[in-house]
Amino acid sequence: MTYAYDAQVLLEPDVVHGDTPLGTRIRVPIVGGTFDGPRLRGRILPGGADWQLLRSDRWYVIEADYFMETHDGVPIHVHNRGLWSDPTPDDPDGYALTSPVFEAPLGPYGWLNQRIFTCRIRLGAPDAPPSVHLSVYELTMPISSS
Repeated sequence: MTYAYDAQVLLEPDVVHGDTPLGTRIRVPIVGGTFDGPRLRGRILPGGADWQLLRSDRWYVIEADYFMETHDGVPIHVHNRGLWSDPTPDDPDGYALTSPVFEAPLGPYGWLNQRIFTCRIRLGAPDAPPSVHLSVYELTMPISSS
């Protein structure tokens, strides 16, 4: 894995939309934030959301859809899907892994369109406004000589 960036994503409180045959539907509005890494940095644009499904096994299917904007004004669409479990004594952050997919304009950030990424998510501080911290990594595979 190659480190791509860290992000601090600011959220509004959860909006519970109710129970469905698949589980409980929840929306978490994304209202801003920042990101910073060796090849890109900027801000998280308000207006996105994390759409969640709380299943009967108490696991969440999470699916965030939002835009980032780089320091030089380039908008990048992010679709980040994965699984989340509530914290336990053995894992205070819970299990929270996703696979972000990026849609960047052709140009200096086009490499985001051509890679596979994974992301670890941790909850923000309990005494601060609602937020999550993302650590995003590019998955790489060594090329075999055989």
